[in-house]
Amino acid sequence: MEADFSSNGIRRRGLMLVLSSPSGAGKSTIARSLLENDKEFALSVSVTTRPRRASEIEGVHYHFKSQRDFEMLRDSDELLEWAEVHGNLYGTPRKPVEEAIAAGRDMLFDIDWQGATQLREKMRGDIVSVFVLPPTMDELLARLKRRAEDPDNVIETRLRNARHEIEQWRDYDYVIINDDLTRAFKAVQAIVAAERLRRDRRPGLFDFVAGLLEEKPE
Repeated sequence: MEADFSSNGIRRRGLMLVLSSPSGAGKSTIARSLLENDKEFALSVSVTTRPRRASEIEGVHYHFKSQRDFEMLRDSDELLEWAEVHGNLYGTPRKPVEEAIAAGRDMLFDIDWQGATQLREKMRGDIVSVFVLPPTMDELLARLKRRAEDPDNVIETRLRNARHEIEQWRDYDYVIINDDLTRAFKAVQAIVAAERLRRDRRPGLFDFVAGLLEEKPE
């Protein structure tokens, strides 16, 4: 059953907002800001085999799994998408996403281009995809270093892979250059506001319009 999450009382189906970028371009920062400022969003928490960083919390940033447990989820079709990134496996649990979208709740996905491609194949009508670009490659490297969470060899791998990741920008609905975080965040907010008003996301419009046409002004 679809819930009412629109300001004017019209039922709508939830949307799946996909944010992708090379590591360090800012998608995770934008995602955090969106969750803090828009209570209609819930974050899709991915499963991963990557080791947990000191700043990360189990079940909040990721569900950290062993290689064997991840493969069991994948092979039993319990993941909407999965990908290998920088030598680690990442995936999106199917059940919580499908339940949330059907209930009219919006889901936020901080995932790479491989995962976004798989989501489009399975749930095309629900996806709104945004690719975040860095202003320059020098700035991308500087951000990776400022983060101070990865050793130099990992930073080198991320920077090397970034060029291939950036080449996927054409597959996204919207592309934002993150040269100013505030401006980039406002652009994402504008995209979300417009997509929530899409006619095909608002099945409640049928009843609303039918009722409107039955009204007899006095």
